[in-house]
Amino acid sequence: MNIPQTSFPRVIIVGGGFAGLAAARALENQELQVVLIDKHNYHTFQPLLYQVATGGLEPDSIAFPLRKRFNDVENFFFRLAKVTQVHVEKKYIETTIGNLDYDELIIATGSTTNFFGNTNIQKYAMEMKSVPQALNIRSLVLENFEEALLVTDLEKRRALMNFVIVGGGPTGVELAGALAEMKKGILPKDYPDLDIREMKINIIQSSGELLKGMSEASSEKSEDFLIKLGVDVWKNLRVLDYDGETVTTNGEDHFKAQTVIWAAGVKGAVVNGLTEECVVERANRFKVDEFNKVIGYENIYAVGDVACMETKDYERGHPMMAQPAIQQGRLLGKNIVAKLKKKKQKPFKYKDKGSMATIGRNKAVVDLPKWKFQGVFAWFVWMFVHLFSLIGFRNKAVVFMNWVYNYIRFDRETRLIIRPYKKKNKYSFKEQENGNY
Repeated sequence: MNIPQTSFPRVIIVGGGFAGLAAARALENQELQVVLIDKHNYHTFQPLLYQVATGGLEPDSIAFPLRKRFNDVENFFFRLAKVTQVHVEKKYIETTIGNLDYDELIIATGSTTNFFGNTNIQKYAMEMKSVPQALNIRSLVLENFEEALLVTDLEKRRALMNFVIVGGGPTGVELAGALAEMKKGILPKDYPDLDIREMKINIIQSSGELLKGMSEASSEKSEDFLIKLGVDVWKNLRVLDYDGETVTTNGEDHFKAQTVIWAAGVKGAVVNGLTEECVVERANRFKVDEFNKVIGYENIYAVGDVACMETKDYERGHPMMAQPAIQQGRLLGKNIVAKLKKKKQKPFKYKDKGSMATIGRNKAVVDLPKWKFQGVFAWFVWMFVHLFSLIGFRNKAVVFMNWVYNYIRFDRETRLIIRPYKKKNKYSFKEQENGNY
């Protein structure tokens, strides 16, 4: 890997997401050698991926180069690679570009889409966990409308204009709202020779409420917002299969749709080499103690989505969201410094700063520890928090200007098919993978 040898302890961080980036920041300018490894050379602000998928933002406005973030940090090295194996006894990792020894290893590989073992859904549905996957969705949505212009078969045209989102969490709700706004204000102008009223947006939730985990008021209000936008909300309905043309459920309702977006679950993206005993099977996450140390190992840690810290308040681990990841990564970095200086380490305690989701223009729900509110003010709070959380002044400025322009003009300028993506049929594989490269 051409990483120079040093007398300082080497800390390897696998993953440049929220947790890995927070840990790397906490280790800046310490008497350590920090090596960050990721399969992408950028950090992705995942909460805004749905806006890339629906033409509201370009990907470079929610991604930030990892090397640029640490340009002036002398003890930092970055390598573009994928970690394939951890060799615990000899204390080194195996990657696609070579091997590297470590003194302390931080696993911050995040999460991946959980299809719950359904290979058909995995093959034909779209997922949205990365920038390439968001671009695939954007291309597929627009290509479906281009194809709908050409077909004469009414049933096929309706299938091309029928969108099914599986999962009523923040990702599903925000994506459904964005598609509904495209239907209302943009697509009729782009496709005047199509009857956009035939476009259907369905969101399917297996439980009886949207935004499970948020307050009852936010759940009910988000559903009300979606219904007013023209989204068909299906609750207590579970998707069993999808063959590329028909969505099969456990009820009487089935859907003919060319686009199914799976937002129904995630699981940890674990790294090979650790024992099965330290993995929580149901969520595919590493069991960690209160210091984020993987159970059974002295110098291997896991933070963020891939870590499961079972506590009294969080019996199944902390939510797989940005805030727990950032807080765990930041504290772990400080604890590693304290450990090497033989000082006392602090146990992790999650400080819940609240949760929020936006459903569209002037429509959002916010749950803070002491206040819960919905509507226009919640929408402004949502925008401020997300702008503040973006990395880099340019990204903040570009996103802000895009939002202002879109709000004034009710437009989404980036509805471009940059990289074509199209499924063939239910008997063939996709021409491209869903961004898993």
